[in-house]
Amino acid sequence: MAAQIVAICIFVIMFGLVITEKIEKHITTLVCGAAVMLLVFGFFGGWNFHTMWEVLSFEPLATLEFWWSGLAHEGGGHAGGIDWGTIIFLAGMMIMVEGMARVGFFRWLCLTLAKLVRYRVMPIFLVFMVMSAFLAMFIDSITVILFLAAVTIELAHLLKFNPVPMIMAEIFCANLGGSATMCGDPPNIIIGNALHLTFFDFLMNTGLIALIAVVFIIVYFYFCFRKVYRTAGKNVDISTMPDPASVITDKTGFIVSTIIFLATVVLLVTHSMTHLSVAAIGTFTAIVTLLANLKHAKHLLKLVDYKTLLFFVGLFVVVAGLEETGVLELISNLIQSICGNNYLLMIAIIIWVSGVASAFVDNIPFAATMVPVIQKLAGGIDINVLAYSLAMGTDIGGSATPIGASANVVGISVASKEGYPIGWGQYCKYMAPATVIVMAISMLTVWFRYGLI
Repeated sequence: MAAQIVAICIFVIMFGLVITEKIEKHITTLVCGAAVMLLVFGFFGGWNFHTMWEVLSFEPLATLEFWWSGLAHEGGGHAGGIDWGTIIFLAGMMIMVEGMARVGFFRWLCLTLAKLVRYRVMPIFLVFMVMSAFLAMFIDSITVILFLAAVTIELAHLLKFNPVPMIMAEIFCANLGGSATMCGDPPNIIIGNALHLTFFDFLMNTGLIALIAVVFIIVYFYFCFRKVYRTAGKNVDISTMPDPASVITDKTGFIVSTIIFLATVVLLVTHSMTHLSVAAIGTFTAIVTLLANLKHAKHLLKLVDYKTLLFFVGLFVVVAGLEETGVLELISNLIQSICGNNYLLMIAIIIWVSGVASAFVDNIPFAATMVPVIQKLAGGIDINVLAYSLAMGTDIGGSATPIGASANVVGISVASKEGYPIGWGQYCKYMAPATVIVMAISMLTVWFRYGLI
């Protein structure tokens, strides 16, 4: 019992520091979380060297199963330790995205779509929502919003419209699109890797929910902002608009980057057949991108978000500490005692609790903490159903507040720097109802889809 109390205290203090952001998140999880957890339980809690080595999970890196295997061993890591598969995959995708950004891929795509709708503001609004959701299925939502918000503001200056409603809608759709696939949002990567789910598994389950939800959300935002954009930009001379081709900085690099992106998508879709782990796909993507950008390889490596990767490392160690001391088993037993065999209630609790929690705290540590919990809850219900419920709750709940997801923070920051501040009141007025709509759709879809009612 003492060990559980100590583990909970370490976790709560770490989580509190992450929320306040007074110390950088990666330092918080590595020092205040992982290092303290290992020191306390290594010296005073009875953990032997073998337990600590399992938590660090270095050994699987040297095995063939880590890189290429049947689904029974896939994923890259120990469920109760550092998930190196997730970390390596994220690093590979970061390098690929920086390579695409270097050649102007994202600005070209945004301007091309704007040109196709003849720079009419309402069609741009609708198309950019769809594009945000689609891109976020394959690319980190932070990157999607970073470039999409910047181009939206650029078009706003040219077409004389208020970019704030459009940026908010793009943020929500990026978070929603990210829920559709295994690689769309970090929580999905964590959940999928731990439970041996594939890209196609997510696409056919959370992807279906996201597809249904995105229709409702586009209609919702259309009615929210139709008066704002109905007449915007009508008196602007579109002949003065920039040519999309002019933003491509390297035509050869542009073609190569596009091919690498498409190849990565194919590998992700087919990895249940090829048995390539996500770590292998991430490594392949990174190596090919660096080789294709050999002159800029050093610069691309500098742009990788190492702080986020280190944040993950520390987080996994802390969650392993909670699992080793039995804290997560206590949480699963509590949920089980509340729900009993009422799986409708269990699904509702997982979706709404994870959604509300993710609105105020980072959804990544919450998802990492909850994965072992749903593993223990799985008995009379398929664990995959719990996994998809957790994914939708954590991915969508973060949209409700300005601090709930990284994409929100980035989008608001870009807008503020350009003179378009987005306050809590304005943000929550539109985004909180949208979040409730999608979470309700998620719960009902899971209930009906898996025959629970």
